[in-house]
Amino acid sequence: MNASATVSAVAAARRLVVKVGSGLVTDNGRGIDHAAVARWAEEIAALRQMGKEVVLVSSGAIAEGMQRLGWSERPAAMHELQAAAAVGQMGLVQAYETAFSRFNLHTAQILLTHEDLADRRRYLNARSTLVTLIGLGVIPIINENDTVTTDEIRLGDNDTLGALVTNLIEADVLVLLTDQQGLYSGDPRKDATATLLRNALAGDPALEAIAGGAGSQLARGGMLTKVLAAKRAARSGASTVIADGREERVLTRLAAGEALGTQLAAERMSLAARKQWLADHVRTAGRLTLDAGAARALIRDGKSLLPIGVVTCDGTFERGEIVGCFDPEGREIARGLVNYSASETLRILRKPSTQIAAILGYVDEPELIHRNNLVLL
Repeated sequence: MNASATVSAVAAARRLVVKVGSGLVTDNGRGIDHAAVARWAEEIAALRQMGKEVVLVSSGAIAEGMQRLGWSERPAAMHELQAAAAVGQMGLVQAYETAFSRFNLHTAQILLTHEDLADRRRYLNARSTLVTLIGLGVIPIINENDTVTTDEIRLGDNDTLGALVTNLIEADVLVLLTDQQGLYSGDPRKDATATLLRNALAGDPALEAIAGGAGSQLARGGMLTKVLAAKRAARSGASTVIADGREERVLTRLAAGEALGTQLAAERMSLAARKQWLADHVRTAGRLTLDAGAARALIRDGKSLLPIGVVTCDGTFERGEIVGCFDPEGREIARGLVNYSASETLRILRKPSTQIAAILGYVDEPELIHRNNLVLL
């Protein structure tokens, strides 16, 4: 990790995704902070004047709904969370629409679920809609569709959503605005010796080790989710900036090149679009554990995955679904589109491809996952 300050990646960026957390949007649960929303609208309008394209990912619907419903604690029941989201989304959208209208900017509400991004057709439709809105000069306001999501299809937090949107529209930078100055070497609320990390590489394992747990009672995320979001955004070549959303003119200062917060740079070239979509799946349909030889063939030699290299198969999946590939130590090393269902895979694992027809009565492909349908993680 390099702790030295660098010029903000926002300065050179043409297309940005800005994510603001629920604590900032709702003044830590006291209701929509209209003054803060107005400041962000003013700053984003200024970025537009600089020729930058901006998409806003905003938390706060559930927290705003809780405030409107008079709930002091976040409910645990899914139907109550969905109800709070439905009520709160009204206030959230109204606040942004009012704030941006002062600058003659139109907004659009986009609510996404994991299923929208997991299905290739819906993924491309979402991309087309967002790119069209951006071209029209509209500011998309994106949130997870908490009114219909369940634990099985939940993205999990808006840091992850911000990274997925960054990859979806091939943005240059993801800006995560939080209630901390950035990523510290420890938890500054507990460790007085913790220092702010100014610059590091996204995906550095050391970052996950030092990132803390979940944040406030209202938020689902924490610093760890931001580190993981930066790692995910880096797959499309985007850098991530974690900065304090309460900082005066934070976005325009970043756009001017000022090094605020923590910048996590992407160290590798972006993945091709289809493989990026494979890598972006938050959840997979199944899990394949490989032997050491198969893992080495994937990582070092760029080979396809053959049934003979698979030790165990877990989950219920059909042909064409996405499964994770794990090495003998339990690390996910790849994921891809599987050519056989789970029941078929269980019958042919540890067998050479020449025996597939004899075992199943037919053969679709000699590979369990072809290299063209597989992405390394």
